[in-house]
Amino acid sequence: MSRKKVSTTIYITPEQADRLKLLHERTKVPIAVYIREGIDLVLKHYEHHLPGQMTLDAPPSSMTTPAKK
Repeated sequence: MSRKKVSTTIYITPEQADRLKLLHERTKVPIAVYIREGIDLVLKHYEHHLPGQMTLDAPPSSMTTPAKK
């Protein structure tokens, strides 16, 4: 089942557009699929910068730093 998608505008170089079009022509996979896969790769690579659920073995940073008086 397909998930709902959000429309957005991106700007890519002419070379990127040409290569994506060629890739699409050879594979018949929509360009949007490749762009979403690329976004997923970037998000995975930088996930350490994103907020996430805390682990049980590490206390929150506010609990490890004593309060200032």
